[in-house]
Amino acid sequence: MDASFVVKLLNNDPIATVATIQTIYNRIDTLIKLMNSSFRALLLLSLVAGISNLSAQNGPETVLRPTKQFRKSVVISGLAGPWEITWGPDSKIWVTERTGKRISRIDPTTGEQKVAITLTEVSAPGGQDGLLGLALHPQLLKNTGNDFVYAAYSYIDQSKGPVPYIKDPKSPYRFLYMKIVRLTYDAATGTLSKPQDVINGMPAGNDHDGGRLKFGPDQKLYLTLGDRGHNQLGNFCLATEAQRLPTKKELADKNYLAYVGKTLRINLDGSIPSDNAELNGLVSHVFTYGHRNPQGLDFAADGTLYESEHGPKTDDEVNVLKKGGNYGWPNVAGMKDNQAYEYAHWSEAKTPCSKLGFSDLAIDPSVPREPESAFNKPMVEPLATLFTVPTGFNFHNPACKGIDYICWPTVGVSGIEHYQSSGSGIPGWDRVLFATTLKRGSLYVIPLKPDGQSAAGYISRYFQSENRYRDTAVHPDGKTIYIATDFGGLAESRSGGVTRRMQDPGSILAFTYIGEGTGAPIEEAPSVSQATRPAQEDRPTTVNGGIAPQFTAAQAAAGKTAYNAGCAVCHGNTMSNGTMGTPLAGEYFQNTWSGKSVAAFFTRAQKTMPPAAPGSLSAESYANILAYIFDVNGFKAGEAKLPAGGEALGKMTIK
Repeated sequence: MDASFVVKLLNNDPIATVATIQTIYNRIDTLIKLMNSSFRALLLLSLVAGISNLSAQNGPETVLRPTKQFRKSVVISGLAGPWEITWGPDSKIWVTERTGKRISRIDPTTGEQKVAITLTEVSAPGGQDGLLGLALHPQLLKNTGNDFVYAAYSYIDQSKGPVPYIKDPKSPYRFLYMKIVRLTYDAATGTLSKPQDVINGMPAGNDHDGGRLKFGPDQKLYLTLGDRGHNQLGNFCLATEAQRLPTKKELADKNYLAYVGKTLRINLDGSIPSDNAELNGLVSHVFTYGHRNPQGLDFAADGTLYESEHGPKTDDEVNVLKKGGNYGWPNVAGMKDNQAYEYAHWSEAKTPCSKLGFSDLAIDPSVPREPESAFNKPMVEPLATLFTVPTGFNFHNPACKGIDYICWPTVGVSGIEHYQSSGSGIPGWDRVLFATTLKRGSLYVIPLKPDGQSAAGYISRYFQSENRYRDTAVHPDGKTIYIATDFGGLAESRSGGVTRRMQDPGSILAFTYIGEGTGAPIEEAPSVSQATRPAQEDRPTTVNGGIAPQFTAAQAAAGKTAYNAGCAVCHGNTMSNGTMGTPLAGEYFQNTWSGKSVAAFFTRAQKTMPPAAPGSLSAESYANILAYIFDVNGFKAGEAKLPAGGEALGKMTIK
């Protein structure tokens, strides 16, 4: 029996679906009691397998409503991109700030922040790099001499040479790499010092950096690295190397560029563990491979290692990591089911890739494509997907008004945390995974079977908000869940569509279990999030009259180079196909900026771009990029240059 067929028949009501499947199961059981026992067992096992698969891979319509009540409070707000949070042995929440470059300790009761160190070496030129993962040595503050804290971050390293595929000498990513450092904690002063490199020269980039770091029960460090966003958006002409394994020469040279799309297992001194898997005839730091953008990583008490990663349009994944395992990307997204995903090799297009426009939906005929079933290597399928839809699904949702990716089935799963109530925590959550999401501003709860190796039922959704949830930590009593939120970005609006206004920007939120109920968190008053909530972004006013934007072809050409180097990764190479930034062409751009002054557009660009360092470009660079945007939107180049500021911009109208 195909259980997904039942879901469709029941008008997308998951609770009714479960009840009806059980009814059907019972009726089948009654009908075949007279059949021979072998056939009966086979049929029932098939039905159970169908139901089990439905709980592991299904659509967003099957998510269950929350049934547990929590009280919400804001521990602290105004952080500069909190990325990793973890409960420390000093009963403080330890946090990294991606763009703030700080590691801090936060008092969960008062919200007091004590900065332990500011890592000035951190380089965060884009939206996914900077100070990322944090791991506390298990013997921290236990008087064993191991008061160490480990951090992962991107940095500039010219000694490693330029990244081979970045040709622009002015690109902030030309010498950008990733490293892990060990820091020593002084309990008397509450500070970290003596940074010592564990391993450096690992790949970083402008997209899909991964960066989650964990200290394993085997006294090894585990780090996730993404595929750098190749084969999509501004990097769509670059081949994905998540399946490529390092060579003997690369390892001898300590050239780690093949570590993209991998999870790594590293000795505490940075060397390669001798018991790592032998892959392609070599033992390297690679623990698993075939990953897209792994941003979640956590160990259970029994040593099971869970990982979560972003999918393309569908199939965010939650995985159990197995030594030497291949997880399929880019050939497979989610399970190998040929549903709604094909691997398009943009870099191998018959038409030169540089002459094409990337699209996840309308793939150019010259681009080679292959179904998931064509992948014939052994691979490990995910424990669960968020979420899978059938081929033919309509990825254009009018509610998102051109920012289609917010409405896609993927939720932008960011962090993963294993949770066991152990009889004193949250009732019913005997063994579950917490998955935070960026697009949907929610905590998804994934039930596990007792052995923790597979999903045990339907996923539930908690704490829906207009936020981008980044990571979780749990109080030792098991009753309070702490969630870190991004300071800005795009998220799903509670009323449908897209919002750029974060409900609790740059915050650590506390959700404390208080009993069974409707699931809507009860907010403490006064709410810190309301007190510190930034003013609504100024909307440019419509102006009457004015001349069309003036710019030259040379400006537009220079702007194209600058845009592709720093903007395309968020806004897309066509300006309307990005999955992190608002469209700068097409319906959304026209609705937002038609009738507005060029001066307002110029000011907005300076105030908000690039995300990690607004206003850091020269005025001439902003003018060039705007010229290119106008060119793409059909405005005609002329003899007069677009001024780099000044009153003349106020006399131009986007119309």
